[in-house]
Amino acid sequence: MEARARVRRFLMGVGVVSLLSLNSLFANTTAVFQEEASGVMFERLQLQDKRGFLEKFYETMLFIPVWTEEQSLSPFATELFDQITRDKTLPHTSKLFTRMQSLQRDAQAVYGDTHSVERKVALEFAIAKLYKDYSEYLIYGSINWGAFQSRLYNLKGRSVNAAWVTYKPKLSPIEAMEQAVLSGSLEQVLAEATPQRYHYEALEQSLVNYLKIQEQGGWSPITPKRRLKLGREDDAIVDLRERLRMTADYQGCETNETTRYDSCLKEAVIHFQKRHGLLAKGVVDKKTLNALNLPVAERIKQIRLNLDRIKWLNTHEDSHHIMINIPSFTLFFEANGTLIQQMRVITGKPKNPTPIFSNCVETIVLNPHWNVPRSIIQKEMIPKLIKNPNAMARRGIEIRTGWGSNSQKVDASTIDWSQYRYSRSMPFRFAQVPGSRNALGKVKFLFPNRFSVYMHDTPNKRLFKRQVRAFSHGCIRLSQPRELLKTFSTFNKSVDFKKSQRRLRGTHKAYLKLDHQVPVDVVYLTAYIDYDGVLQFRDDIYGYDKMQLQGFRSW
Repeated sequence: MEARARVRRFLMGVGVVSLLSLNSLFANTTAVFQEEASGVMFERLQLQDKRGFLEKFYETMLFIPVWTEEQSLSPFATELFDQITRDKTLPHTSKLFTRMQSLQRDAQAVYGDTHSVERKVALEFAIAKLYKDYSEYLIYGSINWGAFQSRLYNLKGRSVNAAWVTYKPKLSPIEAMEQAVLSGSLEQVLAEATPQRYHYEALEQSLVNYLKIQEQGGWSPITPKRRLKLGREDDAIVDLRERLRMTADYQGCETNETTRYDSCLKEAVIHFQKRHGLLAKGVVDKKTLNALNLPVAERIKQIRLNLDRIKWLNTHEDSHHIMINIPSFTLFFEANGTLIQQMRVITGKPKNPTPIFSNCVETIVLNPHWNVPRSIIQKEMIPKLIKNPNAMARRGIEIRTGWGSNSQKVDASTIDWSQYRYSRSMPFRFAQVPGSRNALGKVKFLFPNRFSVYMHDTPNKRLFKRQVRAFSHGCIRLSQPRELLKTFSTFNKSVDFKKSQRRLRGTHKAYLKLDHQVPVDVVYLTAYIDYDGVLQFRDDIYGYDKMQLQGFRSW
């Protein structure tokens, strides 16, 4: 009876006094069994690692059995087994699924005769370990973030300063079980622990679809004799048509099994190319052929990897939200879950990768100065100054003695710049004045962060025509900065778009402090669902897929 009293005190201590909550924990069992089982559990756990999962789990549960009752498994165990059985992302050959089946057989044996409390406690602990692994699979995913961060750190040896900030899921497996005990439903709690943003559910369904393709044998390699385009004949076209049909790129056409590349097939190829970030002209060139022939198993890995990345992204409750996806070089602006704006962006080079992180846009700067980072000064500007002291003046970059308002301009020809090429400090400020030549263009969007990264305009618009747009030193260049400024003005009283347009005709710098800040998430998704519900794939521009898959956990 003491065990039951302790649980009652626990529930009341967290503000839950409903008898239904108590009944959900003690249904179909007796106080005598609870007492005996709790004693056996407590004794066995004294021999366990005090920092281990079982010790922490049952300390939270006050050493009360969760998965077993006197006459049968508990409703929570039944829910857990049912959830694993219904989970279509888990192949029946997976370790989690086969362990669940083994424990079902063990339960039949334990409850099939008069086995002791000790046997039921052993089953209790085994199911708890299964719950640990399955809930970690759902909540945390398979990426070894510690190993990945170590690999990012090792890149510094090659002068690559890469960063990926993770945001831990709100619920741990133990916290999820606490909520399940209080609500009486494990299934509901695990469903709520699943990410609700970034089109996670639709991407998970895509995983299920690709697993079905794999079960049916996958797709055959396409081996044309030459590049395929409209009007050409080739035996490989039959395989191409079937390949595109399997991934729903070939739709709305009458069945046509000829070896001729017709207009309907061309549209299907264009659809495929758009989904993969390729030049969409309907010609099956080398890059398109490589994407077509990537085995379905590799696409499944890619989808799983990105599902698990979403689990560690920041979550927001704000009505407005900006997402910048580096592999797709695209900014998405949504309001209440609906896409309201989309534009091409330029992100960091692989040698200067844009960091993965979240923050909020707080300020918009019109006619900004460009305060040049020390790394760019030393790597790019000082070598030019050594050759030509007027190199910065030609670009409208002022060199001053410091950052204060009283800092003096420096005559570059009077400085021995070689002494600062590799120094740890830089006593001078390099700043490009506002104007048409300014590297930041006419508008800058600030979201404070330790990486000194922001979104900004650029005078160099031609690069936005490229399919792959990794050209910056880490900041995000916008193809339509004034349109983004206009969008902010629609829900920020502090941003008067017409007045801002007049200011942008000149060179006077102005700061617009937002009264409605907007979360910005810089993400790295090489597989995602777009706002039209279409599965998209992109190349691993920074090599992060490969790095994370090296330590990917197998379930």
